[in-house]
Amino acid sequence: MATTKLKGNLVNLSGNDVNIGDKAPEVTLIGTDLTEVKVGGESDKTQLLVIVPSLDTDVCATETRTFNKQISMFGTVDIIVASMDLPFASKRFCSTEGIDDLTVTSDYVDKELGKAYGVLIADGVLKGLLARAIFVINEEGIVTYKEIVEEITSEPNYDKVVEAIKDA
Repeated sequence: MATTKLKGNLVNLSGNDVNIGDKAPEVTLIGTDLTEVKVGGESDKTQLLVIVPSLDTDVCATETRTFNKQISMFGTVDIIVASMDLPFASKRFCSTEGIDDLTVTSDYVDKELGKAYGVLIADGVLKGLLARAIFVINEEGIVTYKEIVEEITSEPNYDKVVEAIKDA
Protein backbone atom coordinates (compact mmCIF):
# COMPACT_ATOMS: atom_id res chain seq x y z
CA MET A 1 0.00 0.00 0.00
CA ALA A 2 1.33 3.40 -0.96
CA THR A 3 1.68 6.15 1.60
CA THR A 4 2.14 9.89 1.87
CA LYS A 5 2.31 12.26 4.82
CA LEU A 6 0.12 15.00 6.20
CA LYS A 7 2.09 17.44 8.37
CA GLY A 8 4.63 14.69 9.03
CA ASN A 9 2.08 12.00 9.93
CA LEU A 10 1.92 8.87 7.78
CA VAL A 11 -1.22 8.56 5.65
CA ASN A 12 -2.16 5.33 3.85
CA LEU A 13 -3.51 5.36 0.32
CA SER A 14 -5.88 2.79 -1.13
CA GLY A 15 -6.58 1.54 -4.62
CA ASN A 16 -4.53 0.00 -7.41
CA ASP A 17 -0.83 0.78 -7.52
CA VAL A 18 -0.19 2.32 -10.95
CA ASN A 19 3.48 2.75 -11.83
CA ILE A 20 5.68 4.03 -14.64
CA GLY A 21 5.37 1.69 -17.62
CA ASP A 22 1.82 0.60 -16.70
CA LYS A 23 -1.18 1.18 -18.91
CA ALA A 24 -3.01 4.17 -17.44
CA PRO A 25 -6.52 3.18 -16.36
CA GLU A 26 -9.27 4.99 -18.23
CA VAL A 27 -11.71 6.58 -15.81
CA THR A 28 -14.61 9.00 -15.98
CA LEU A 29 -14.58 12.25 -14.03
CA ILE A 30 -17.13 15.05 -13.89
CA GLY A 31 -16.30 18.44 -15.40
CA THR A 32 -17.29 21.83 -14.03
CA ASP A 33 -20.20 21.83 -16.52
CA LEU A 34 -21.37 18.40 -15.18
CA THR A 35 -20.30 16.57 -18.35
CA GLU A 36 -18.27 13.36 -18.24
CA VAL A 37 -14.54 13.73 -18.84
CA LYS A 38 -12.51 10.63 -19.75
CA VAL A 39 -8.90 10.52 -18.59
CA GLY A 40 -6.23 7.86 -18.91
CA GLY A 41 -5.91 5.34 -21.69
CA GLU A 42 -4.84 6.19 -25.24
CA SER A 43 -5.30 9.74 -26.47
CA ASP A 44 -4.27 11.99 -29.32
CA LYS A 45 -2.23 14.06 -26.83
CA THR A 46 -0.01 13.52 -23.83
CA GLN A 47 -2.06 13.81 -20.65
CA LEU A 48 -0.89 15.54 -17.49
CA LEU A 49 -3.07 14.36 -14.63
CA VAL A 50 -2.78 16.75 -11.69
CA ILE A 51 -4.46 15.26 -8.61
CA VAL A 52 -5.17 17.45 -5.57
CA PRO A 53 -7.16 17.04 -2.33
CA SER A 54 -9.23 20.24 -2.71
CA LEU A 55 -9.01 23.43 -4.75
CA ASP A 56 -10.17 25.21 -1.62
CA THR A 57 -6.71 25.03 -0.03
CA ASP A 58 -3.76 27.35 -0.58
CA VAL A 59 -1.38 24.67 -1.91
CA CYS A 60 -3.91 23.15 -4.32
CA ALA A 61 -4.95 26.59 -5.58
CA THR A 62 -1.31 27.59 -6.09
CA GLU A 63 -0.54 24.34 -7.91
CA THR A 64 -3.53 24.75 -10.23
CA ARG A 65 -2.67 28.40 -10.96
CA THR A 66 0.95 27.41 -11.67
CA PHE A 67 -0.04 24.75 -14.22
CA ASN A 68 -2.56 27.14 -15.78
CA LYS A 69 0.20 29.79 -16.20
CA GLN A 70 2.68 27.30 -17.63
CA ILE A 71 0.23 25.86 -20.13
CA SER A 72 1.95 27.41 -23.16
CA MET A 73 5.19 25.67 -22.18
CA PHE A 74 3.47 22.30 -22.50
CA GLY A 75 2.39 22.62 -26.13
CA THR A 76 -0.15 20.00 -27.08
CA VAL A 77 -0.78 18.47 -23.67
CA ASP A 78 -4.16 17.88 -22.06
CA ILE A 79 -3.89 19.05 -18.46
CA ILE A 80 -6.57 17.65 -16.20
CA VAL A 81 -6.87 18.72 -12.57
CA ALA A 82 -8.86 16.30 -10.42
CA SER A 83 -10.12 16.68 -6.86
CA MET A 84 -13.12 15.59 -4.81
CA ASP A 85 -14.57 19.10 -4.92
CA LEU A 86 -18.10 19.39 -6.24
CA PRO A 87 -18.23 20.67 -9.84
CA PHE A 88 -20.05 23.83 -8.69
CA ALA A 89 -17.22 24.75 -6.30
CA SER A 90 -14.61 23.94 -8.95
CA LYS A 91 -16.40 26.13 -11.49
CA ARG A 92 -16.52 29.02 -9.01
CA PHE A 93 -12.79 28.55 -8.26
CA CYS A 94 -11.91 28.58 -11.98
CA SER A 95 -14.02 31.70 -12.57
CA THR A 96 -12.53 33.54 -9.59
CA GLU A 97 -8.93 32.52 -10.38
CA GLY A 98 -9.07 32.90 -14.17
CA ILE A 99 -8.37 29.19 -14.74
CA ASP A 100 -9.34 28.64 -18.35
CA ASP A 101 -6.53 26.74 -20.04
CA LEU A 102 -6.88 23.39 -18.32
CA THR A 103 -9.69 20.99 -17.52
CA VAL A 104 -10.83 20.91 -13.91
CA THR A 105 -12.73 17.79 -12.86
CA SER A 106 -14.19 16.01 -9.86
CA ASP A 107 -13.96 12.38 -8.72
CA TYR A 108 -16.79 12.77 -6.21
CA VAL A 109 -19.27 10.32 -7.76
CA ASP A 110 -17.55 6.93 -7.44
CA LYS A 111 -14.00 7.86 -6.43
CA GLU A 112 -13.07 5.98 -9.61
CA LEU A 113 -9.82 7.88 -10.21
CA GLY A 114 -8.70 7.56 -6.60
CA LYS A 115 -9.25 3.81 -6.61
CA ALA A 116 -7.88 3.16 -10.12
CA TYR A 117 -4.67 5.15 -9.55
CA GLY A 118 -4.11 4.26 -5.87
CA VAL A 119 -4.36 7.84 -4.61
CA LEU A 120 -7.46 7.64 -2.41
CA ILE A 121 -6.61 8.67 1.14
CA ALA A 122 -7.58 5.70 3.33
CA ASP A 123 -7.21 7.15 6.82
CA GLY A 124 -6.65 10.31 8.84
CA VAL A 125 -8.48 13.61 8.73
CA LEU A 126 -8.47 13.72 4.90
CA LYS A 127 -9.89 10.19 4.52
CA GLY A 128 -11.91 9.94 1.31
CA LEU A 129 -10.08 12.77 -0.49
CA LEU A 130 -7.38 12.38 -3.12
CA ALA A 131 -3.68 12.59 -2.31
CA ARG A 132 -1.52 15.15 -4.13
CA ALA A 133 -0.10 13.33 -7.15
CA ILE A 134 1.01 13.81 -10.75
CA PHE A 135 0.80 11.31 -13.60
CA VAL A 136 2.09 11.90 -17.14
CA ILE A 137 0.47 9.59 -19.68
CA ASN A 138 1.78 9.36 -23.23
CA GLU A 139 -0.40 9.07 -26.35
CA GLU A 140 -0.22 5.26 -26.18
CA GLY A 141 -1.79 5.42 -22.71
CA ILE A 142 1.37 4.45 -20.81
CA VAL A 143 2.33 6.14 -17.55
CA THR A 144 5.72 7.79 -18.14
CA TYR A 145 5.93 9.77 -14.89
CA LYS A 146 4.44 9.36 -11.43
CA GLU A 147 4.83 11.52 -8.37
CA ILE A 148 2.87 10.99 -5.20
CA VAL A 149 3.97 14.09 -3.35
CA GLU A 150 5.66 12.97 -0.15
CA GLU A 151 3.97 15.64 1.98
CA ILE A 152 0.37 16.51 1.06
CA THR A 153 0.92 20.13 2.11
CA SER A 154 3.81 20.53 -0.39
CA GLU A 155 3.70 21.31 -4.10
CA PRO A 156 4.95 18.80 -6.68
CA ASN A 157 8.35 19.06 -8.35
CA TYR A 158 7.40 21.28 -11.29
CA ASP A 159 10.81 20.93 -12.97
CA LYS A 160 10.52 17.13 -13.03
CA VAL A 161 6.98 17.38 -14.41
CA VAL A 162 8.17 19.64 -17.25
CA GLU A 163 11.00 17.21 -18.06
CA ALA A 164 8.58 14.26 -17.99
CA ILE A 165 6.26 16.00 -20.44
CA LYS A 166 9.16 16.75 -22.79
CA ASP A 167 10.20 13.08 -22.61
CA ALA A 168 6.68 11.74 -23.14
